[in-house]
Amino acid sequence: MGAYRRVRSRRVSAPGTGAETTAPRPNETECHRMLPPGGPPPAHPPMPVGPPQGVMADATTAAVAVLLIGPAGAGKTTVARHWADTRRVPTAHISLDDVREWVRSGFADPQSGWNDHSEAQYRLARRTCGFAARNFLANGISCILDDAVFPDRPVVGLGGWKRHVGPGLLPVVLLPGLDVVLERNAERTGNRRLSDEEVARIHGRMAGWYGSGLPIIDNSQQDVATTARLIDEAVARTLAGW
Repeated sequence: MGAYRRVRSRRVSAPGTGAETTAPRPNETECHRMLPPGGPPPAHPPMPVGPPQGVMADATTAAVAVLLIGPAGAGKTTVARHWADTRRVPTAHISLDDVREWVRSGFADPQSGWNDHSEAQYRLARRTCGFAARNFLANGISCILDDAVFPDRPVVGLGGWKRHVGPGLLPVVLLPGLDVVLERNAERTGNRRLSDEEVARIHGRMAGWYGSGLPIIDNSQQDVATTARLIDEAVARTLAGW
């Protein structure tokens, strides 16, 4: 039949003449192009393709999706917001904590204990963030997401983010010293502030990212602007290695 389906017609009378003519049947006026071989289109929009091997990309202008990982008190949200604010191309900041807190009545506060209810809300928020990130990328807008992803939960952690955003997601880890995250956590309020014991436990689990091959930034002594620049450098190195 070829690339197009034949449009069937029927005989009708031309207005005012009584003569018959042909007209397309209802709902059959559009041609339908056959899909190319190889199966359905990919589930995710194409992610940015890096430059040739060994060429340092300009991470300040590349269209990318960055996942900023770190413990509570690492400064993820502050740094991510600054990174998005100061780029030379349109960039969105997507905070998992902000999306989780869209739930008002019935919010499962992790401070009350991690259970099936809080886990379900976390997964829902992550899927929502991933959906938003794909839409931004499909419209030429970069994005940076932030989350406390644990290295000992690869399937639901980093693997889950890659399933929702796409395989081209660029993870970067912020991991300042424990004393720094404890001090920063003490300045937080509301649902964002955790107990010192919980902060120490999360920070200890984050140490598993060492040796993972992911870029790790110790921002203990770095200001926000410098940390954002280090993220650009880490992203550029990753893109150059694609």
